[in-house]
Amino acid sequence: MKPVLAKENIHLNQSAATQEEAIRLAGKALVDAGYVTADYIEKMLEREGLTSTYMGNAIAIPHGTEDSKQDVLYSGISVIQLPEGVEYGDGNIAKVIFGIAGKNDEHLEILSKIAIVCSEADNVERIINAKNEDELMAVFEEGDQI
Repeated sequence: MKPVLAKENIHLNQSAATQEEAIRLAGKALVDAGYVTADYIEKMLEREGLTSTYMGNAIAIPHGTEDSKQDVLYSGISVIQLPEGVEYGDGNIAKVIFGIAGKNDEHLEILSKIAIVCSEADNVERIINAKNEDELMAVFEEGDQI
């Protein structure tokens, strides 16, 4: 059993020139950590074409389409911190990309937990400004969310 959020899934001080590149970074982190197959990244991009995963507060939560479930090996989250931000459709700027993969229907629970933490502007600022993985993980551990 893998933890949903592990330190090796957190990538600080990244940069992405485009929304697609940001989504690919989030997906690659999930692939590299063994949570999903490489095919899942394309399903994340396909999902983005259907509806934006930008949530506001500089947060985006890309995830796969309904038919990507076979590509999910374990439920997990990747966190890509983009201090410079990236344009994320319709002029929005995303500074944190949470790539998520949920086994069965766990993605809804994961989305909900991220939404609760990120609904507080202070928490979002802490995530954007985290200097190391422990600082970022603490935001979720304090709220006992993930």
